[in-house]
Amino acid sequence: MNRKATSTDEAAAQDGGADKVTANARNRRMRLRAAWMYYIEDMTQNDIAQRLGLGRVTVVRLLNDALERHEVKFTIESGVPECVNLERALERRFGLAEAVVAPLSSPEADAALAVSAATGQYMSELVRPGMKLGLGWGRTLLESLRYIRTTPVPDLSVVSMLGGITKIKRYNPSEFAWRFSSLFQAECLQMNAPALVDSPASRRMLIEGCGLGEVFDKARELDAVLLSVGDLAPTATAFRDGYLSDEVRRSMLRLGAVGESLFHFYDARGQLIDHPIHECVMAIPPDTIRQVPQRIVASGGVGKARALHATMRLFKPTVLITDEHAAARMLEIDQEG
Repeated sequence: MNRKATSTDEAAAQDGGADKVTANARNRRMRLRAAWMYYIEDMTQNDIAQRLGLGRVTVVRLLNDALERHEVKFTIESGVPECVNLERALERRFGLAEAVVAPLSSPEADAALAVSAATGQYMSELVRPGMKLGLGWGRTLLESLRYIRTTPVPDLSVVSMLGGITKIKRYNPSEFAWRFSSLFQAECLQMNAPALVDSPASRRMLIEGCGLGEVFDKARELDAVLLSVGDLAPTATAFRDGYLSDEVRRSMLRLGAVGESLFHFYDARGQLIDHPIHECVMAIPPDTIRQVPQRIVASGGVGKARALHATMRLFKPTVLITDEHAAARMLEIDQEG
């Protein structure tokens, strides 16, 4: 009788221990989600409570606990289980060296906020002395500057891979490159030409006769590139702010384009669209980018999932930084064939 009672007590203790481990994991998951929503997505405590189905007092406690446990510093520790599972799935499916999936409160939330934070953290760890780094442009990349640790890095050089925008509204490729380089006190090589010129002849003249060939030569020596991806929605940065006309957007859609990067448009197979614009873009071509050892693509949002999926074929990235909803949709698209 005593032996049976002891056995029962031990089983109960083991079950209780398992329940405690599960509860701790669940609490950590909720803390990290609440922290991302509050510190990265700028959501109010009331909005977080409503989104997570919790009381506001519980949300306050979760945020305080995250601070006390040093899970919130200048950055927020990753490790939300669903995101980790998606990272491994992306790596296996697309042959990535690494996937970074940021938590996001809902598919409708602004993914740029979460992805930019994850990108800033990643780039802070990536840069090293003597590195040659090529940079794209876009809102996500510009927002990532807030999350990059400022520290001098000896002999770091930065190359802007797209020409400038002459009529600036919000974002400019050249601005991102020099602001990034200034954080590390690095050398910055700009492509001092418009992102789009009027003819292939003008492009050749700028490259061969005006000294811009140096930028293209340097691009062949890069150690890593950081790119973002745009879709073909009217709200995409390239179209919303008038950098490219809506006529260009519609013509690309008719030709089957699903994505854009560095003003290069490509279809679902990751093939460049046959369009004259590509002969007038002052940008490092995809063929050159694919030869760079480390190729990092950072973009998010369910609306960009198809463009991101095609980017896996266009640039064959080694690293993908995105949000959990875009990641899940990318895997669905791939499964659908």
